[in-house]
Amino acid sequence: MKVLVIGAGNMGLAYAEAIAQSQHLKKGDLMISDNAPEKTQELRKKSHFDVYDDIADCADKADIVFIAVKPYHIDELFDKLKTHMVEDQIVISIMAGVTIATIQEALGIHKVVRAMPNLPAQVGKGMTSFTASDEVSRLELSTVEGLLDTTGRSVRLDNENDIDASTGISGSGPAYVFYFMQSMLEAALDMGFSDYDSKVLVSTTFEGAVELFKRNKLTPEKWMDKVASKGGTTRAALDSMEDNNVKDLIKEAAYAAFNRAVELGKES
Repeated sequence: MKVLVIGAGNMGLAYAEAIAQSQHLKKGDLMISDNAPEKTQELRKKSHFDVYDDIADCADKADIVFIAVKPYHIDELFDKLKTHMVEDQIVISIMAGVTIATIQEALGIHKVVRAMPNLPAQVGKGMTSFTASDEVSRLELSTVEGLLDTTGRSVRLDNENDIDASTGISGSGPAYVFYFMQSMLEAALDMGFSDYDSKVLVSTTFEGAVELFKRNKLTPEKWMDKVASKGGTTRAALDSMEDNNVKDLIKEAAYAAFNRAVELGKES
């Protein structure tokens, strides 16, 4: 089996690196393509995949093609790619909002997997949701899932609406966490802590809270009740968030990402 990753940005390179370090492929079976000369020059310093600056030289060699470019590049990419596709190839797209039907029609192929990863894939802690066209067999789906799992965990969803929805939760979700962390970091600095101490206080608190949640069956609401005693400091903080409708604002943000994913699909 040969795999081609098109696009060596954050996510494309994360998948290429993770697949290269896994046991799924033997040496010489992983290819990566990017049209930026400085990027391909950098990639050629690595020994664990073959690098191409022209997809015409590699597209028809692949059994599975990962498309990891920004959605606004698809017209240019599809024009170059469509004449080099092979009928039985599987395309895995991680382009936000670009539908399976759009990819099938543009490239003249049938087997398409639409996936939505997130940034922690870069450190092997990614969450990838995916769904597939009916033409992708169970055995092929198992292979696809194995490749996606090299960057963390994956979950197969029933339809593309669920993929758009997952964009608002896990796809864009790390940015929400970083937003919250940034707010806490700024508060810590305002309170007089050093940059180093602020980072340790905030990052370790997040790590510990997530680990508690993962190791137990309690809901976040139950954990809040455990931490917040009546009249205490934590209750004062939570009451402030409730008074300012923070929970509703976070929900609205998630739906904003979801709705934008749907819009991108219509635009493509």
